Amino acid sequence: MTVNLEVAEGVGTLRLDRPPMNALDVATQDRLKELAEEATRREDVRAVVIYGGEKVFAAGADIKEMQAMDHTAMVLRARGLQDAFTAVARIPKPVVAAVTGYALGGGCELALCADYRIAGENAKLGQPEILLGLIPGAGGTQRLPRLIGPSKAKDLIFTGRMVKADEALALGLVDRVVPAGEVYEQAHAWAARLAQGPALALRAAKEAVDAGLETDIDTGLTVERNWFAGLFATEDRERGMRSFVEEGPGKAKFH
Repeated sequence: MTVNLEVAEGVGTLRLDRPPMNALDVATQDRLKELAEEATRREDVRAVVIYGGEKVFAAGADIKEMQAMDHTAMVLRARGLQDAFTAVARIPKPVVAAVTGYALGGGCELALCADYRIAGENAKLGQPEILLGLIPGAGGTQRLPRLIGPSKAKDLIFTGRMVKADEALALGLVDRVVPAGEVYEQAHAWAARLAQGPALALRAAKEAVDAGLETDIDTGLTVERNWFAGLFATEDRERGMRSFVEEGPGKAKFH
């Protein structure tokens, strides 16, 4: 399989496995969607790591496959491409991308679908589609400017240039840079910590932030208010408040 879902101790790792560069062909896109939906459903998956291995995250689409597609073929495929990435973005649990080596084109767009990005010192990210006479088609023109701002996103998209880990960190494209050999370990630790948290509250927090970014502030505040009040009906809220009163902050065990 080109993508696998490995689950241990509440953390699901979506592992790209299509050597040598994890090129995201149609079969890999469809498999990614299938496993993202599985991670969404499974109660034993409480947080997710997206990982491409020690050498490369994903170097982009399968250009040879795309070259053989005409306009009609891509009209029929483009929605499936976006749907695969949207399935990852909509996993209602904390998601971290563990980025080593190249994360280009679709690889960069996949990292953008995570809530948090940890990159190795050897990471190189970019949206080089313009160099093929194209634009990003898996969310890059939408998620990248929402993350780093429109002018910085346009610079990357217009030029197609790659940025190394330090510049990616300065741009806000990644959130932490670590030695290449520690990328997965640190990403897994981030996910494992959140896997111990209150699952419904984390889901609420993610949905409130994401929904709020797509709408006006009054609508966003309504989403927040409804989730905030709704969480008062949960066992985790009772457990968390009881622990705070009896033991002090930060000691609650949620499962």
